[in-house]
Amino acid sequence: MLTQDILNALKGYMKDLNHNITFAVQQGEHAKRAELLEMLNQLASTSSKITVEDVDRADDLRSPVSFLVQADGNDTGIKFSGVPGGHEFNSLILAVLQAGGSKLKLDESIQNMVKKVNEKLKFQVYVSLSCHACPDVVQAMNQFALLNPNIEAEMIDGGVYPELVEENNIQGVPTVYMNGEVFASGKVEIAGIIEKLSAARPEILAADDAPQNTMPLQDVTVIGGGPAGISAAIYSARKGLKVTIVADRFGGQVKDTMGIENLISVKYTTGPELTGSLVSHLDEHDVTKKEHIRVEKIEKGKIKTITLSNGEVFKTRTIIIATGANWRELGVPGEKENIGNGVAYCPHCDGPFYKGKDVAVIGGGNSGVEAALDLAGIVKSVTVYEFLPELKADKVLVDELYKRDNISVVKNAATKQVIAENGKVSAIEYIDRATDEVHQQALHGIFVQIGLVPNSKVVEGVVDLTKYGEVQINEKGATSEEGIFACGDVTTVPYKQIVVAMGEGSKASLAAFDYLLMNPAPSQEEETSAEQAA
Repeated sequence: MLTQDILNALKGYMKDLNHNITFAVQQGEHAKRAELLEMLNQLASTSSKITVEDVDRADDLRSPVSFLVQADGNDTGIKFSGVPGGHEFNSLILAVLQAGGSKLKLDESIQNMVKKVNEKLKFQVYVSLSCHACPDVVQAMNQFALLNPNIEAEMIDGGVYPELVEENNIQGVPTVYMNGEVFASGKVEIAGIIEKLSAARPEILAADDAPQNTMPLQDVTVIGGGPAGISAAIYSARKGLKVTIVADRFGGQVKDTMGIENLISVKYTTGPELTGSLVSHLDEHDVTKKEHIRVEKIEKGKIKTITLSNGEVFKTRTIIIATGANWRELGVPGEKENIGNGVAYCPHCDGPFYKGKDVAVIGGGNSGVEAALDLAGIVKSVTVYEFLPELKADKVLVDELYKRDNISVVKNAATKQVIAENGKVSAIEYIDRATDEVHQQALHGIFVQIGLVPNSKVVEGVVDLTKYGEVQINEKGATSEEGIFACGDVTTVPYKQIVVAMGEGSKASLAAFDYLLMNPAPSQEEETSAEQAA
């Protein structure tokens, strides 16, 4: 199952284990058990500190293809139900390394919040092994379990447990249950998980102390961790400035893109691969990184004050906004009500749930056509609905689209509503814009691919925005507020492309540097006063 090259690489990682790790596998018979045991035994061969053991823990483990991760004979709270291959293989390896003593990847402030949980919380994360957004959630929950013995985290592969998928009416991943109730559905960042947990259990995550100034005065604070933000942070650090970058997650929207062929000098890459390269480059520079955290408030002034979602407060001389964008919603009846039950935004994540079924893709631009092509190899049929008289996608994609026998196109179509029966999407209703006739098409899933909405809420009232929510910038990336710059998909720059975002991030950083040169740093006395004021 695992190649010798992978095993050799794992041997290097496993040298750092400080604790004995046991894969405690439930006894019994299952069609996938042999495959699971083969994988786990291969992993055990990479270190004398790893063993595989049959156990009778039917009360804790749902089937003979479920296992616990134990450290020095004690349960860590981490469970896997299914064979964690595909994108979840990294989740398994990280669970082993972190249970074995490796440093957790969560910000220390988040770790402290999780440690405060004082009641039993059982998380179950339903995944698809082809879902590239699922591992982030699984890995976050696993770290929660390692931090607090009150927390359990179980990965459940929907492909191995279709009866659970059907029983719980799951049509999208990741879907997270907490103590038997739906906690989150669809792509959710760790910052969002913390917010949801705080909302559900405010008493267990309440801060003990008032927010404190946590850092010296920063020269540049970058808000956002996509290509624009990371580019801005690297350029700023190369100038010898004090730089902090705050992000829900590094990679941003790019991390959800599976095929990238238009990044000049790179013939082909994927979003996760590019994200890894961006973070690796960032790590080469002296930048304070605050991941899985959101900016809650920005106070303007010559010296700006930033308040984070974890309660931290600090001062900065300049800000670069690089918060990117999110998928645009249709805004029609039935859409929000059926997210995760037939309405989806990620064909790579949720496509496998519609194997052999009829689905629609709303949007005839590059994203929509690429989604249709991806889905065509999985589903029975795809219908692409385009609002305009012609598809907007690149010709090379449109040509490929028309080669597929199971893809059809409806143009001049305005989606009117999403129709559901018994909690699942059953049809789409649309208007033929040429005739004003209303039509319905029976289907099982709708994938929305109609562009992006800027993530600019955090700067509402701070800088000028367009009526579409984009941050207005000039040719240097400067906003309406002195010392605040912006770059990437959140701005008025017309072309939302990775290569453009990188250039815009670099430009905003250079403009911020010019601003700092013209506005000298405060004296030590002034800086101390600013820190005390925070």
